[in-house]
Amino acid sequence: MHIHFIVHEHFEAPGAYEYWAKRHGHILSYSRVYQGEPLPDNIATIDFLIIMGGPQSPATTTAQCAHFNTIAEQQVIKKAINAGKVVLGICLGAQLIGEALGARYQHSPEREIGKFPITLTDYGVAHPLFNHFGKVLEVGHWHNDMPGLTADAQIVAYSEGCPRQIVAYTDLVFGFQCHMELTKDVVALLIANDDLSVVAHNPFVQAPNILLNHDYDEMNQKLYLFLEKLEKVYKSKIFN
Repeated sequence: MHIHFIVHEHFEAPGAYEYWAKRHGHILSYSRVYQGEPLPDNIATIDFLIIMGGPQSPATTTAQCAHFNTIAEQQVIKKAINAGKVVLGICLGAQLIGEALGARYQHSPEREIGKFPITLTDYGVAHPLFNHFGKVLEVGHWHNDMPGLTADAQIVAYSEGCPRQIVAYTDLVFGFQCHMELTKDVVALLIANDDLSVVAHNPFVQAPNILLNHDYDEMNQKLYLFLEKLEKVYKSKIFN
């Protein structure tokens, strides 16, 4: 399995996604666009395309952020989807998937930073890739926006502050507004690169000491099982 990450900033690290891929011996490659690395030009060799988050939005221009090209990334995402690859978007990545499919991103009702519960919809509870999540699961959050919905998209999970936490676009394409990849190391990077004081009184924003003391292991384990199930679905398609 070849897994390719598009990483927008060093502090929006792949975290548990990368750990899972390495643990299973998969081939890893990267487009660290903040370092000037190019986007993948050969989708055929990739099995999983994982697009990470970032402080940008799908509307951010190259004039505003020289290393982020929203149009180019959306083109890569569309190619991967059309080629039948697994495409996972996290936060900004989820919004870019929606945009690539013609669904405009929107501002979330609340800014969420911390570890808060998501609730699975009836669709999510019954979905074989997500049924091990249970009805309610505490996961990481670090966002202002949320992905758009295509006509065929299904909401897998929502939270009190955001109605689109996990979106299923197809059986191989998913957007995660939430951050199930967070580890304490990744959280420390995010804290160092965000000014949480400006939203200190927001009920959906937790203080740095609270963020660093959370246990992220359970949600990581749930994510690993999701990825293992998804890998089996993907292999069943390409080998049949």
